[in-house]
Amino acid sequence: MDWIGFSYAALVSAGGIVGYMKAGSVTSLVAGLLFGLLAAVGAYLASQNPKNVWLSLATSGTLAVVMGLRFLNSWKFMPAGLMTLVSGLMMAKIITGMLQRPHKS
Repeated sequence: MDWIGFSYAALVSAGGIVGYMKAGSVTSLVAGLLFGLLAAVGAYLASQNPKNVWLSLATSGTLAVVMGLRFLNSWKFMPAGLMTLVSGLMMAKIITGMLQRPHKS
């Protein structure tokens, strides 16, 4: 089981919910739940087949770029900086796992 992936999905979803509760941002709610769902499906797929990491990589990569740009524009750590950091760490985990797998010719 990809517990780190599922935890990441829960954090992304929770961030969208908190953004909605604190600021009334429907965009945060929809984006958080959509990306949280994509991350959860990606974690499920990676749990079934450790080589199937492409959805997880695309989701965390997209969030890292989008939230990274938001962080660079605002220099506010919450929520953009935190999500950039966590998404970057998730990407690093996925890429490290890809590089450590034995390759078959």
